[in-house]
Amino acid sequence: MKLGVCQSLLAGASVIALVSGAAWAQDDDTAPRGSVQRVMDVITVTATKRPDAEDVQDVPVSVSAFNADTLDALNVRSLESLSFSAPNVSLDDIGTARGTANFSIRGLGVNSSIPSIDPTVGVFVDGVYIGVNNGLVFDMFDLDSVEILRGPQGLLFGRNTTGGAVLINTGSPTDELEAGLRIAIDGPIDDGRGGWNRTAQAYISGPIVEGRLNGRLAMYANSDDGYFTNLATGDDHGAADMSVIRGSLEWMPSDTVTFLGRIEFSEGSGDGPAGQNRGVYERDTFNIAIDEPGNYGFEGILGSLRTDIDVDFGNGQITNIFGYRSYETEAGAGDIDALPLFLFHSIAELSQEQVSNELRYAGTFGRADVTTGLYYFNQDLSYTEIRDLPPLSPLTFYGGGRQDHTVYGVFAQIDWNFTDNFIGTVGLRYSSEEKDAQITYIRPRPACSVVGGTCPSTGTNPFIPTENNGFEDGDEWSNVTPRLGFQYFFSDNTNVFGNYTRGFRSGGYNFRITAPAAFEAFVANTGSFSFDEESVDSYELGFRHQTEDGRGQISAGLYMTEIADMQREVNASSATSGVVQTILNTADATIRGLELEGRWALTDTLLLTGNLGLIDAEYDSVIYNISSDPGGLINDEDLALALPRVPETTWGIGLLHDMDLGDSGAVSTRVSFQHRDEIAYTDNNFGWVQDADMLSANMTWYTPWNGVALSVYGNNLLDEVQAGNDTQLPFGGSLAPFVPGGQNLSTGVNVPFGEYPAVGTFSPLKKGRVVGFELTIRR
Repeated sequence: MKLGVCQSLLAGASVIALVSGAAWAQDDDTAPRGSVQRVMDVITVTATKRPDAEDVQDVPVSVSAFNADTLDALNVRSLESLSFSAPNVSLDDIGTARGTANFSIRGLGVNSSIPSIDPTVGVFVDGVYIGVNNGLVFDMFDLDSVEILRGPQGLLFGRNTTGGAVLINTGSPTDELEAGLRIAIDGPIDDGRGGWNRTAQAYISGPIVEGRLNGRLAMYANSDDGYFTNLATGDDHGAADMSVIRGSLEWMPSDTVTFLGRIEFSEGSGDGPAGQNRGVYERDTFNIAIDEPGNYGFEGILGSLRTDIDVDFGNGQITNIFGYRSYETEAGAGDIDALPLFLFHSIAELSQEQVSNELRYAGTFGRADVTTGLYYFNQDLSYTEIRDLPPLSPLTFYGGGRQDHTVYGVFAQIDWNFTDNFIGTVGLRYSSEEKDAQITYIRPRPACSVVGGTCPSTGTNPFIPTENNGFEDGDEWSNVTPRLGFQYFFSDNTNVFGNYTRGFRSGGYNFRITAPAAFEAFVANTGSFSFDEESVDSYELGFRHQTEDGRGQISAGLYMTEIADMQREVNASSATSGVVQTILNTADATIRGLELEGRWALTDTLLLTGNLGLIDAEYDSVIYNISSDPGGLINDEDLALALPRVPETTWGIGLLHDMDLGDSGAVSTRVSFQHRDEIAYTDNNFGWVQDADMLSANMTWYTPWNGVALSVYGNNLLDEVQAGNDTQLPFGGSLAPFVPGGQNLSTGVNVPFGEYPAVGTFSPLKKGRVVGFELTIRR
């Protein structure tokens, strides 16, 4: 659906919401519920896959949960912003391709935009697992809840969730008429920054056939002028347009059967990455200067059909969730050298189509609560990458890969109630996974497209007759994932729980092979074209307490994670292909940590929130030269490296205050601060992302007109510089004199053993300080 059509529909829904809001306001003069009260309400979660959602305080899972009221009260508008609301969680956008997730939980994450590497953090939208990281980090709208599960979730949520899982539950149809509208505009207030970012959302929901059929329609449109100023041209950079239309129908043909169907269409386009070359610019600036703004575009369809059938057998419920996703994107001429010179530009195209189905049963037999099911997933994936590197080669590089990916699983979990206060858990999951791949090496060759089927995967390269164009191969992995756990309730308000869980992240193939000779030498040595799977053993002990009056809540947890055959994308600058990104099993490691979350209503109108995350991570053994030692040796230097994406400390504090204005309505004010330590980005520790102190605030006036609110807000008020990644390049520092405001820092920043005196980086920047205004109408 075109952006203009969606905006027209959005305008129509806005009128409906406005009229409805005004009409209801005349009939209902009830004072608005305060933000403190809404945040303190019971939050239910679906993490245990029981028939009914459960109070987050009662589940034996390390989870941070946010329902619709909480997200609204805390002014959460994007999935990425939740990085600064939960301990040991980083829900970052990688920055290379807009919307591509680069999630990490408890120090387990991937640093990659290569679509063939499976995520460590699984994302599930309305129960449907999303097979690739692309197209996940955009604004959130019309949501029922978000649940962030920390630690491996290999039993109920399958493989490839060794770090954790993010469950996104979109708005469901309601049995009463309701509608809403949100219009927001924000942008930078600092000189030399870009333009405005405008967002409009609307939904309407209610009964179509009373008691039998409910429907919901939600629409979203965003237009961003671009936050950054390109110093090379003086133009704004980072422009983006996006539109989404989402519809859902809930049919209840009987009292025991429910069908819930959802369909979502999305599309977007915009500029390429806002890359900063840190061999030229100081790390704590928003300076960028590029000669190629680049562009990207995407189209996506996401659909699901959930069927719930209540059965007498075990007083249980049978649930079936069928999911489908189609996603296509093209990123044109991204400026990877991040300089106003034509040194390294890249084009990428991706096509993904997936089908999944989960059939499960949950019921109770005496003391046993049983959850069991079957799972199927299939994904067809194809990816083309094109590189232009004039200083390194007069020819254009083409390559990529295609992959057919199939997963079968069967799982069962029993929660045994030994007493009313003590529950034991045992579970097993068997998974079988197969991948068939066709890989075309990325190197100089005649123009071709892997997505279009015109790139060869075998045969002889006309430019390098002694080497193949690529290969075709298949591999499979199967495993049993166990879980053992317990939960003990000291009282209705206090419980402890413990879990042992094993998780696996499947092996696979690298779609981005830019050093064919080195890769084929590796294949000759190992006898395999694929990298192997990663296994994780996790041990955790958790505690939850709520005060008798419900004003205070605290959750705490200790954990230890042992990773074997750690699966990493190892990045290194290259004088022949710009960057070499090799996916392989590098090391064994142990990660230990502590997590605390809490909130306390100091008064009926003042709420204090806080969180703390501590991580201690170290390598136990190293099997690959991750230090990039020129001699290729593995030594103590490798063991001493910091694990990527592991901040030693994250902590935050927030205050939420409500003030009653009598006949003039009410005002809610929120201030929150979150700190995250610096993190190594590359395995060799040449690339780092600096620490961050994120301050945000908003003030909302709940007007006397019921359902109408006006807000002013600010994000990243301390104007902290953050990058999506920090990848080394073989050029940068020595070119500083040719760049506006450039400073040659190559003598001390990101220089690998002095190999490249002109070393630079590709470090795509995130937005700095933003302030904005928002109008919300909801009833």
